[in-house]
Amino acid sequence: MTPPRHDGTNDGVGCAEGGVTTAIKVDIWSDVQCPWCYIGKRKFEQGVEQSGVEVEVEYHSFELAPDTPVDFVGTPVDYLSARYRTSREEAQAMVDRVVGVAAEVGLAYDYDHIHQTNTVLVHELLHFAKANGRQLELKERLLRAYFIEGRHVGRADELADLAAEVGLDRDQAAAALADHRFLADVKADMAQATAYGITGVPFYVIDGRYGVSGAQDAAIFAQALTQVAAEKAA
Repeated sequence: MTPPRHDGTNDGVGCAEGGVTTAIKVDIWSDVQCPWCYIGKRKFEQGVEQSGVEVEVEYHSFELAPDTPVDFVGTPVDYLSARYRTSREEAQAMVDRVVGVAAEVGLAYDYDHIHQTNTVLVHELLHFAKANGRQLELKERLLRAYFIEGRHVGRADELADLAAEVGLDRDQAAAALADHRFLADVKADMAQATAYGITGVPFYVIDGRYGVSGAQDAAIFAQALTQVAAEKAA
């Protein structure tokens, strides 16, 4: 069942039982190659800061384009033009727009050096990081590597290097990617996304029952978190 969506109003959230105040769980479905996911991450972080609410964040896998080859031949503009069946000029306008929005939240996207790729190994590595207590750190590192630094996040050796940069054991990370031990977890996340009716990312599920779709303004996230926190404390 799809969690109720937040549109800035105060309906759609039920009351939590009990009066114990704990961190609010926020499950986030996203893909490292999704530009709005990095933008949404910054806006969500701003919303958390504005709300003053303690949150516990867990990232979940969502493959936007599982049919993309690891070594896509062409530029991101080529990719967008082919995927959305639009002209290169229109695809370039899409890129220009998202670069501008990213800059508004302090992110310097470098589309001239982005390597369009398949992200299934990225998702497997994020599950490895979660199992080793470094998922949040790795998520930020991967997004920066992809959109700002021009790193190739579709290749296992590059991913192992990035894992090591956030304090994970490089050899263990490489082994986990080689034997695909977390592939089943990636598929489980995708199945849960289907059950929720998620068709695009980023998608946020707050307290297991309240859905926020897209890179909403920080105020929307702050309002949703404040509302849920108040109901859990009631």
